[in-house]
Amino acid sequence: MITMSKRIYGNQPLEQLQNPQQQKRTQPGSGAKGSFNEVLQEKLKQKSGIKFSGHAKQRLNSRNIDLTPQDLNKLEQAVDKAEDKGAKESLILVNEVAYVVSVENKTVITAMDDQNMKENVFTNIDSAVVMD
Repeated sequence: MITMSKRIYGNQPLEQLQNPQQQKRTQPGSGAKGSFNEVLQEKLKQKSGIKFSGHAKQRLNSRNIDLTPQDLNKLEQAVDKAEDKGAKESLILVNEVAYVVSVENKTVITAMDDQNMKENVFTNIDSAVVMD
């Protein structure tokens, strides 16, 4: 037998206190139109910006590559251009720095300056974008 406490709980409806098992459970965002996947995909499209992998962050640090806001803007524009052309993995050149980018994930995989680019072979890319 379940006994109810006679305590008063502020700001809670009486029905909620008497029988919590019979409450209707509502799904978060149930008022939103479209399936969860549709909403998720739309939010992902709205999210802009470039991410940097751990490896790319290490390379930027070890090679003393500093990204200015203008460089980052050019990199984002280049990724958008590559995406518009259907690229998946792209080599992007911005101000004498080469970035290998997963276009689908908008993630920089690695980066190298002009000194480290010499005599290097870039593999697993399907496109290149050169930005002024």
